Amino acid sequence: MTNPWWTREGFEARDGRLQIRGRDAEALAREHGTPLYVYDAARMEFKLRSLQSALERAGVRNRVLFALKANRHPAMLERLRAMGDIGIDACSPNEVAGALDAGWTAEEISYTGTNLSSRDLDRILAHPLQLNLDSLSALEKVGSRSPGRVIGLRVNPGVGAYSTRLTAAGNKPSKFGIYPDQFEKALELARSCDLQVRRLHFHIGSGWHHDALPVFHHAVELAAEMARRIPGIESVNVGGGLGVRLLESQRAADLDAYAAGLAKHLGPLDVTVVCEPGDFAVRDSGVFLVEVVGVDEKGGTTFIGVDAGFNAYCPPALYQDPQEVVLCRAADARTTTTYTVAGHINEAKDLFAEDCRLPEVREGDILALLNAGGYGPSMASEHCWRPHAGCLVLSD
Repeated sequence: MTNPWWTREGFEARDGRLQIRGRDAEALAREHGTPLYVYDAARMEFKLRSLQSALERAGVRNRVLFALKANRHPAMLERLRAMGDIGIDACSPNEVAGALDAGWTAEEISYTGTNLSSRDLDRILAHPLQLNLDSLSALEKVGSRSPGRVIGLRVNPGVGAYSTRLTAAGNKPSKFGIYPDQFEKALELARSCDLQVRRLHFHIGSGWHHDALPVFHHAVELAAEMARRIPGIESVNVGGGLGVRLLESQRAADLDAYAAGLAKHLGPLDVTVVCEPGDFAVRDSGVFLVEVVGVDEKGGTTFIGVDAGFNAYCPPALYQDPQEVVLCRAADARTTTTYTVAGHINEAKDLFAEDCRLPEVREGDILALLNAGGYGPSMASEHCWRPHAGCLVLSD
C-alpha cells in the first residue's frame, strides 16, 4: 500500500495505526485525555535548520527569528533556545517579556507591532530590542520618547499572498506597513525625530505555497528598491509566511528557490537578510487529538461530533484553511465515507472539516487533526466556558 501523502520521519502509519515519534497516537490520547495537542519538537528544529541551510547554500547572510505568536509552549521554547542561533520575533509587550523570561536577550528580540499605545511603548522602549515601526504616527511617538534610537521601518510593498483570502499586503488597503507613497515622508520624519533608520521590514502574508514564490520575489525586489534609499542600511527583514502542505494537492515552497530570489535581489545590498518563520516551523510539528462523541446524519450530511471546539483550535474556523483529518486506528485505510467534523461550541462556524473523506468512523474513535502545531493554544479562549486543550511535547 502507498504511504499517505503526509508521511514523514517521525509521523507515519505503522500496522495501520498513526504513530508520532514512535508513539501510538490513540494510546497517547487515552493516556493523557482529549482534546490533546501533541508536538514533535525535533520536527520544529529540522524545519528551522532546513531554512538556514537553504539560505547558506545561496550565500545569503541571514538571521532567523522564530515568530513567537505561532507557539509559545515552554518546552518548545526551551528547544528553540537550546539551538543557540534562533532569535525571536515578538508583536506584543507580553511576548517580549515571555522571550526574556525564556532566556533570550533583548538584543535577540525583534519587535514588529502595530497601533502602539502609550502602555505598549512604556514596556517596549525599556529594552534595547530591535524595533520596527509601521506608521507615521508610531515614528512620532517613538521619536518623542526615545530620540536617537535605532529603528527599522515596516513597509507595505503593495503585493500580497496568503493560503486563503486574507493578506497582510496586496490590492486591498491593509493596516500593516508604510506604503511606498509614504516612504520618503517616513524617512524625513525619522530624521526630524532623531531616529536612525537601519532596517527595513515587510511581510506579504501567511501560509503561501510554491505558486506564490514569484509574488514573494517581486515583493523582495520592491523592498530592495526602498532599501537602497536608506543610507547605512544593515538588514532587510522579509517577514514570515512560508506555508506547509495542508492537502495532498498543495506544493510547499522550494526553500532553495526561495533563497535564490533573496540572493538575487538583496545580495547586492550587502545586508543581513532576516526571516521570521512561525507557522512554517511548527505547524506540521503538531497534531490535535479529539474523541468522537457522536456520528449523526442530518439533512443528508453525516456529522462527526468531537469533544473539542474552536475555542481550543480555531485556525480552520478563523482562517478557512483546509483541514486534513486522520482516523488514528486506521490511518492508512481506504476512505469510504464523506463526513463533516464538528465541534462542541454553540456556534455555527464551529466546524473543523467539511466534505472530509475517512474510513467508517465510530463513536469513541480518536481522530487526529493534522498540521495543528501553530496558532492553537496561543489563540485559545474559554468561549462557552469550555476549557483549553492539553499539550504534550515529544522529544527525540
